[in-house]
Amino acid sequence: MRLVLPNPDLEERIPSYEDLERMEKETAADRPKWDNKAQYLLTCVGFCVGLGNVWRFPYLCQSHGGGAFIIPFIILLVLEGVPLLHLEFAIGQRLRKGSVGAWAAIHPYLTGVGIASMIVSFLVGMYYNTIIAWVMWYFFNSFQDPLPWSRCPLNENLTGLVSECERSTPVDYFWYRKTLNTSAAIDESGGLQWWIVICLVTAWSVLYICCIRGIETTGKAVYITSTLPYVVLTIFLIRGLTLKGSVDGIKFLFTPDLDELVNPSTWLDAGAQVFYSFSLAFGGLISFSSYNPVHNNCEQDAVIIALVNGFTSIYAATVIYSIIGFRATEQFDACLNGNIMMLLNAFDLAEGTITETNYDEMLQNLNSTASGSEVIEKLTISDCNLRTFLSEGVEGTGLAFIVFTEAITKMPFSPLWSVLFFIMLFCLGLSTMFGAIEGVVVPLQDLKIFPKKFPKEAVTGIVCFVSFLIALIFALQSGDYWLALFDSYAGSIPLLIIAFCEMTGVVFLYGIDRFNRDIEFMIGHKPNIFWQATWRVISPLIVLVIFVFYFVTKVSAKLTYITWNPSSVNFPVLEILPYPSWVYVIIFILAGLPGLLIPGVALYKLFQRYCCKKTSFNMN
Repeated sequence: MRLVLPNPDLEERIPSYEDLERMEKETAADRPKWDNKAQYLLTCVGFCVGLGNVWRFPYLCQSHGGGAFIIPFIILLVLEGVPLLHLEFAIGQRLRKGSVGAWAAIHPYLTGVGIASMIVSFLVGMYYNTIIAWVMWYFFNSFQDPLPWSRCPLNENLTGLVSECERSTPVDYFWYRKTLNTSAAIDESGGLQWWIVICLVTAWSVLYICCIRGIETTGKAVYITSTLPYVVLTIFLIRGLTLKGSVDGIKFLFTPDLDELVNPSTWLDAGAQVFYSFSLAFGGLISFSSYNPVHNNCEQDAVIIALVNGFTSIYAATVIYSIIGFRATEQFDACLNGNIMMLLNAFDLAEGTITETNYDEMLQNLNSTASGSEVIEKLTISDCNLRTFLSEGVEGTGLAFIVFTEAITKMPFSPLWSVLFFIMLFCLGLSTMFGAIEGVVVPLQDLKIFPKKFPKEAVTGIVCFVSFLIALIFALQSGDYWLALFDSYAGSIPLLIIAFCEMTGVVFLYGIDRFNRDIEFMIGHKPNIFWQATWRVISPLIVLVIFVFYFVTKVSAKLTYITWNPSSVNFPVLEILPYPSWVYVIIFILAGLPGLLIPGVALYKLFQRYCCKKTSFNMN
């Protein structure tokens, strides 16, 4: 006996198989179609494979036992990522609607699931496109030789270097002062930075042009935005392997520490990375699949996208750490050469007496005598360890705009590599934004907020313009702190709640048997035991465990943020500050409001049904 909750009028809300066959033959003016299967797959790959594959997966891999992290990543990719991906593909293809329309059709009480997805897509899209604006700023500045972040500028009197840069590094100074012009705290907003505003205008304009007619225009753009990153990654890998220390970086990344497999945080981080790297619960995948032919093999699509996504994560990590290995080797050599020069000068030795190969032996010999040890104690000998430089794990903007840019400055023809790198990041970000915009525009049309004859171009324009206006907060001097706040809370807990509701909604409200019959109708065979087990038990349980872990972690942790403060005693070490009390309201709006919309809309529908005396349980 299977538990299926009452769901009256379901048959009236969803199209029958005969309707689907008829819709397949008709060309609906309001329902575009993909030109071909490759276009659809490239769009989904572009949406799923984003900046996180390049700058978060390598960091997690390095910090959780190297190659050992890949084991839980692949296991959870199979048990969590692929089943939910298949479910979203199948729901969209079966019901021919966006996220709001699909979940409202399954049950009016689930309308809030689609609305929550739309809100999250809107919030994440605002800060994600700001990152693209930053990428464009670096791209524009890459057409200089030497690169502007390769050395410190002169002060106003031209008598020396700018103090803030001299006390830190050129890449840090260019990022925090020349790009962000960051303030010392989140409540010191400062004014709008005009160069960031211009980049924001450009980023949202490019996005609007690409999305102006939905998949009719984005479907053409993905031929470039979804494929070019792989070309650039391959170029970087070939170049990286020719650099000194690149192999050391790759070895360090993938050398397995099997003890990490018994660490719960390794599995939880792997599960979270799988979840976010597939762009699940945003609503964009449901919209994309709704444009497919009714008999498209959505099961095969889910497997293909999963394989491409997993491969891209590992491939990108290999490329990134080949360059980081080169950077670490450069730092190690500089450290060692500095020590050698100090020893040569202190002991008045001839040049070449101490080399990189005999350094340890010579240091030990010099330190073995009483007079030698006294001299060495007075010197500031640095502890040079290659693994220490390699283990300086960084993620996100720190990897893209500081670590990687520093490595590029040490490469021959650095402007060329900088241009290629930021073109790659731009394409990765833009193709992900296609899905984010789709996850907002289509639900707005499903909710009938705008008149039916209102053109999609206008709806897309309104969404982009409103997003741009709100995103101006990221162009303030405190903008980086605001973006970190959005990144931490807008796309974390709400997505886990949405995903859990999606799976339980299909199993217990739509009915897993009905869902199985739908898939058999669409692809020609019933889902096998793997899909049954993951949809019913395994995947919802994994998402629930990750949600509980993150909720407890966030609630129990002291909420702090890191700041760039030249007046700090420990500068250039980033200062850790507690959030002001008013930020907790913002956190509630970002992390709590989308999730609360789900029961809130359900209660509204319940009130609407019984208090307004609606006899029919239709979505309208």
